[in-house]
Amino acid sequence: MKTFSLTSDLEKALKKERNSGHSIGFIPTMGALHEGHLSLIRESKRANDVTVCSIFVNPVQFNNKADLEKYPRDLEHDLRLLLAADCDYIFVPSAGEVYPDGPGNPDIDLTPLDRVLEGKYRPGHFMGVAIVVKRFFEIVQPDNAYFGKKDYQQLLVIKRLVSMLGLPVRITGCPTLREPDGLAMSSRNLRLTPAERKTAPLIYETLCRVKERAGQFPVGELTQWAKDRINKVPSFKVEYFEIVDKEDLHALTDWNDPEKALACTAVFLGDVRLIDNFELFS
Repeated sequence: MKTFSLTSDLEKALKKERNSGHSIGFIPTMGALHEGHLSLIRESKRANDVTVCSIFVNPVQFNNKADLEKYPRDLEHDLRLLLAADCDYIFVPSAGEVYPDGPGNPDIDLTPLDRVLEGKYRPGHFMGVAIVVKRFFEIVQPDNAYFGKKDYQQLLVIKRLVSMLGLPVRITGCPTLREPDGLAMSSRNLRLTPAERKTAPLIYETLCRVKERAGQFPVGELTQWAKDRINKVPSFKVEYFEIVDKEDLHALTDWNDPEKALACTAVFLGDVRLIDNFELFS
């Protein structure tokens, strides 16, 4: 495992790999790694000759400064996990290395993906994601890149980015990994108190109940039931719970295309914001 902090050093190493005919897989992360991230590393190693993982808490995708400041960081822990996972290259740049001339703005239109669900409540977030992913693709020049489906909307945004700019990278969405009690693995879980962590699986339990009831009750009635079920626990506050078309995330009003139905939610548990999603007819 080799770790780089300078863009020029990483580019030089990867140029040698490409010149040797090696395929490159890439996993961009913000650190605080967990088994979900490691599953992406394993998928990349299975399909590519070389695997690169970046660790960079991207300031331009945070619309809430306090959220940026509270984001968990433990580089030593992350490097131990990546060493055990046999990741080939680690890129841990500064903001100045990633954005030597400032973040800029990619010439893409994310509408309507950046206006609904996460985009509605975190304005500017997905443009920040697009900016940093575009920059990392320029540096790494991967053949394949891997993203978890827990951040499903982000996955669609990145696919839009690649399509609109004609970038030569294949995007693979990988299944959401969950704790034994069903809670979706997330770096933000580290911020939960012990009591909140015990309560958190209610989100997954509610999604499971929605899946069981999908098609049997009107969409609006079912989404309201899910919100009420979560909100009745005092420590929870639902920001949104919607059933949408998984191809473009527009809200569904009926079950005419059930195979496209995706339940998406964002919930505050205390001051920690958790997201999850579930395909309802898979």
